[in-house]
Amino acid sequence: MGYVGPRTDDKALEVIMEGLGRLEYRGYDSAGVAVVAGALVETRKRSGKLSNLRSALQEAPLPQTATAIGHTRWATHGGPTDANAHPHRGGADGKLAIVHNGIIENFHGLRQSLLARGVRFTSETDTEVVAHLLSEAFTATGDLTQAIREVVASLDGAFTVLALHADQPHVLVGARRNSPLVVGLGEGENFLGSDVAAFIGYTRQALELGQDQIVTITPETYEIINFDGTPSQGKAYEVTWDAAEAEKGGYATFMEKEIHDQPHAVADTLRGRTDVDGNLALDELHISEDELKVVTKVVIVACGTAAYAGMVAKYAIERWARIPVEVELAHEFRYRDPVIDAHTLVVSISQSGETMDTLMAVRHAKELGSRTISICNTHGSTIPRESDAVLYTHAGPEIAVASTKAFLAQITASYILGLYLARLRGEQTDTAAVMGELKEIPAKIEKLLGTMDRVREIAYFMADSRAVLFLGRHVGFPVAMEGALKLKELAYIHAEGFAAGELKHGPIALIEPGQPVFIIVPSPDSEHGLHGKVVSNIQEIRARGARTLVIAEEGDTDVEPFADEVIRVPRTLPLLAPLLTVVPLQVFALHLSTAKGLDVDQPRNLAKSVTVE
Repeated sequence: MGYVGPRTDDKALEVIMEGLGRLEYRGYDSAGVAVVAGALVETRKRSGKLSNLRSALQEAPLPQTATAIGHTRWATHGGPTDANAHPHRGGADGKLAIVHNGIIENFHGLRQSLLARGVRFTSETDTEVVAHLLSEAFTATGDLTQAIREVVASLDGAFTVLALHADQPHVLVGARRNSPLVVGLGEGENFLGSDVAAFIGYTRQALELGQDQIVTITPETYEIINFDGTPSQGKAYEVTWDAAEAEKGGYATFMEKEIHDQPHAVADTLRGRTDVDGNLALDELHISEDELKVVTKVVIVACGTAAYAGMVAKYAIERWARIPVEVELAHEFRYRDPVIDAHTLVVSISQSGETMDTLMAVRHAKELGSRTISICNTHGSTIPRESDAVLYTHAGPEIAVASTKAFLAQITASYILGLYLARLRGEQTDTAAVMGELKEIPAKIEKLLGTMDRVREIAYFMADSRAVLFLGRHVGFPVAMEGALKLKELAYIHAEGFAAGELKHGPIALIEPGQPVFIIVPSPDSEHGLHGKVVSNIQEIRARGARTLVIAEEGDTDVEPFADEVIRVPRTLPLLAPLLTVVPLQVFALHLSTAKGLDVDQPRNLAKSVTVE
């Protein structure tokens, strides 16, 4: 984050620390700040959580200032130590400091060149290379913007860099390539951040930056140029949520709050997607109906939880629109020579809109001639900007690293897209009936959340579990994998999600007395006898000693003789069930992790937005 305020202002450090608190979900293995202090730049930085930096600032306060930058880190080059924490200084005069997100891929060669010139390094990071190069360039040019422009021309990789210099005390400069950077526009003060959450407590007016652009801010002005020096204009927009939505709202953790936000997240994602006659109207899909009508294949690219949302979407789109759908992990997609063309629709799913693997997959798809649609939760982020069209979810800010409400919003948006394609293609899907069922889902989630006391108790009883298995069929299969992922992310125990039909093809060997297994049971109304097949699976594993934790629809009595615990979810259409069946698994992971005394909002080794490949 960066801030520059009036010359009489002394709140820069306060603004930066508040912003870093809102950004810590993006990385939290170290943190630091730099401020302009007279003729020099001073820094404080500490490994570990932001609280360590706060303690350091209490012990050794920094001067009050009107200009500052700050950073929370997820380590790439160099471990999470005080020395490797950002900001990094450049040169020997103590006048320049930078912060950096991303990876400088050619840093080793640049470092060797600097070493040959006698430059001394104090860290193991690629970032310090940029700081020294920038110091050299500033010495030659006397202008921070021009210096950054010269330096970025020598950098390969994905990066956002913010820089300040004591010789230009009321100027901040930022540059971005393949890494997020947004501008906050205040009154007599301006902001830079990797996310609007950084400055939402001060302004809702934001500015998008394009690829390969440099922004220079002062308290009163901003100026944008491209890396080649040509002037540019950013795209202004207003953030539609406020600072209160990025707070815990009385809940113990962000994750618990966001689980309880889910009825609103689904309702808000549905809102405005139908016209007065109840017909789907996706005005933001800037791809013509004629182009969508001739689509012969849909490819969904995503990572992690978003990929499981994509798997749910595959079942729905194929059923409703009768178009073949492939779901690809974005980081594998472009390395296997995918067979796609102008008749392929590539749908990317990303909460942040900055997931680097997904962004590169979208770019590859466009190079091959495909049309691209983004399903995204973050207005103005890179993936929607580079896609042909965007279907925004409206889940609001998701701060907890483990995704919950974004997952449900992504599934909801995918359903909307599937129904829209079905209507365009003249399929016989009763779109109005499905939309009617979808609109009932928020109230059903609300009802379900009020029945989670037993799930909480089960989680505390199982705090010492070393492994938990999850089984599901059809749309229950990706739910099983998502349930396992939540447990891995939060509780650091082995958890695996299996397609229930695979049970006898190997995984049943894992069953031993006392082994806990969650089973997501299809509705008795499901086609092809899937309900009975999964009930048989429950019998098979219980006969071998498994502890069966069954998630089943209200009124499903067939499961009762074979279940150690039955967790009920409201009835809905079988294809819509993931919006309900995943909720108890989220609550279970939350409370099992809490019972183990772990930080559910900031699990170890993880960051919310993966902006490097």
